[in-house]
Formats: sequence, structure tokens, C-alpha cells
Amino acid sequence: MKFFASYLPVLFLLFSGNGLFAGNDSLSLRAAAIHREVLTIDSHTDTPLWMIRPGFDIGVRHDARKEYSKIDFPRMKEGGLDGVFFAVFVSQGKRDSMGYEKVRRRAMMLFDTIDAVVKRYHDLVEIAVTPDDAYRLEKQGKRAVFIGIENGYAIGKDISLVRTFYNRGARYITLCHTKNNDICDSSTDTVGFNGLSPFGRQVVEEMNRVGVMVDISHISDPSVRDVLSVSNAPVIASHSCAKALCDNPRNLSDELLVELAKNGGVIQMCILSDYVKTPLPNPPRDSARAAVQKKFRDFDGLSDEEMKQARKEWNAVNEKFPQTLASVSDVADHIDHIVGVIGIDHVGIGTDFDGGGGVEGCFDVSEMGNITLELVKRGYSAEDIRKIWGANLLRVMDETEKVSKLLKNNPSE
Repeated sequence: MKFFASYLPVLFLLFSGNGLFAGNDSLSLRAAAIHREVLTIDSHTDTPLWMIRPGFDIGVRHDARKEYSKIDFPRMKEGGLDGVFFAVFVSQGKRDSMGYEKVRRRAMMLFDTIDAVVKRYHDLVEIAVTPDDAYRLEKQGKRAVFIGIENGYAIGKDISLVRTFYNRGARYITLCHTKNNDICDSSTDTVGFNGLSPFGRQVVEEMNRVGVMVDISHISDPSVRDVLSVSNAPVIASHSCAKALCDNPRNLSDELLVELAKNGGVIQMCILSDYVKTPLPNPPRDSARAAVQKKFRDFDGLSDEEMKQARKEWNAVNEKFPQTLASVSDVADHIDHIVGVIGIDHVGIGTDFDGGGGVEGCFDVSEMGNITLELVKRGYSAEDIRKIWGANLLRVMDETEKVSKLLKNNPSE
């Protein structure tokens, strides 16, 4: 990675405006230069859930502290984020024909929304489906918009939808969310299949054939093991942390990290505070949040008006009982741990912004550079940071496509 001294004054001006790298010490200047030079990709955000809200304009700058949204195109530029995966997120519903049709329509609506936004702001962003797209758009000064699907429930029991979603631009599918579905068990639900279902094995194989990355975030440990035994391609955890540092069921144990590395995969470090650091006890907050969840049926099947009211009451609780957030330093502790266990080639960044992500020092996308600064302070090289910020993930994407081509040419394998 090249480091051009002539960039330093420009970089200082670029980042000091929003508080990033505001110092003129050598570490801050080096971090600013690295952050500018490397291709930066966030592998998981739920921003489309904002994009479908009436009146929200992703092309206008918003205040995360007052308006709650964590990503828009102006703040992406401020934070030096070159590419982002927008999640087509669908909550778990009934596993019957009516539920499958409902969720399929929901997924298609979200794809249409992303396409419409990209078309509206074509001078700023473009849909990306390959690593080459991301590098090309970076050179053009545009942001790359990748698409992932969060929750394989969107597939229902129609395996042909894997290819349909691929053709719409999806490059990964998170196999489940917080509840079990027909593919596998969730990390936060009771035991159903005790791993992948027979249909789930077919889905993983089809994703390999089509060229869609398999995402193991949210799935149970037995499900992870099954995926690693079935998949011919490296897999990703699009937004997860190290269980050794935060014992949350959503996180990966050292044992699973080792197996992930053997598979050639990558864990994308999530910055949702509860996954980074075990939250301090806060009974009034927990009770108030549980009451809102119960009142609004766990936010499932709500009308637009009900959802609007639910968000209002949820945000009111968070304002009344503010959470003590983990920090950028805590995030870097996880990266240190993962690198120590499986090496620098198997870790990336997946913030979960607009899905709960955000820590002190990186509360929204405008502060992404602070992660780079912390890594530089800890001795990570420019090449290390290049891998963490996108190269590792794009390697998996490239290898997934190669496996797809191999399987197409040798269908018996």
C-alpha cells in the first residue's frame, strides 16, 4: 500500500471537518492516508428499512443522534466508506403458502426500492455485483451499493428464488434471522432441525451453484457446522463478533472461528454494542423495551401506522433510558482477538447500522475512519487494514463466483 506524503494536507482537511483524524500527529495523518487509499466496504446495513419510510431521503444528510438513521450518501462520503451492502431484510413469519407469498412480495419491494434510490442518485452511487465493480466505482468517485438478503425465509420453499434473487443483485443470503425457518435453526430460538434441514442443505448447494455467498450470521452453532460441511465455497458471517469477548449467542466461538478459517471464510466484525460488550444491568430499560415489544407483537405483522407508533415508543424508551455503549476500542479488541485466533485474512467489518449498530466513536457512518485510526494505533499495517476493510470479503466473493463456474462446468461435483 502506497503512502503519499503529498496527500497529507488534503487528507487533514478532508477528515477534520467532521471530527475524524482532527489531530496533526503522525498516527492521525497516517490513518487518514490509509483510510483514503484502501477500498472500504461495510458488509451489512439495514438502511433499506429507512428508505421505504415516507419522507426519508438518503441523499440528504441526517443527524444520527436526533433522527436515528445511521447512513446516508453525504455521511458515507464524510466517513470515507466506498461500498455498502444494503440488506433486503425480512422478519420471520408463518411457514405456510400465504406467508411465503407475503415475504416474497416484501423482498421484491425492497429490491425495487434499492433500484429506485440508486437510479435517482446515479451520479453518486451504482449497483455493484462483483469486486471489479467496487474498484471501478471507487476510481470514479462513486459509492458501490451491494445487496444482501437477511433471512432465507425470503426463499420460502422455492429454491428457484436463489437464482431470482441473484439476478436482482443479491450476493449473499443470511440463512435465517432471530427465529428458525425452513432452512436452519437460529442462534436465538429453540432447537428445530439441530442444524440445517434437508431443504437447507439443498439451499446451500444451490447458492454455491448460483454464486451467492452463504452468510452464517444469526444461525445456530450446529447450523454453522452443517454449513461448513456442505459448502464448496468459503462462507461469511456478515455481522458477528467473537464469543470469547462477548458471550452472546449471535457471536462465534474460537472453535467455530478456526473452522471458518479452514473453510477460507471471513467474519465481518459487527459493531452492535450488545454483541461487542455484555451490557451493564439496566432493569428499567430492559423492562420498558420488553413492554414495547409485547405491545407491538415483537414488531411482526404491523401496519405502516402501527410500525410508526412502535418506532416512536421504542425511541422514547431509548432516550429515557440511554444505553452505555461499547467503544471503538472494544471493537478493535474483537479484531485483535480474531486475528490472534485465525489470522488477518479472515476478518472484516459489517456494522449493522440501521439495524442497531453503533458504538461510541463510531455511532454512524460518518465516523468510520475512527476504526482505522484505532487499528493504526495498535500497529496494524496499511496492508492489514486493506484486508480488514474489504479485500478479505471481496476475496470470498470472487472465490464464490469461481466455485459457481466450476460447478456449472462440472455439474456432477
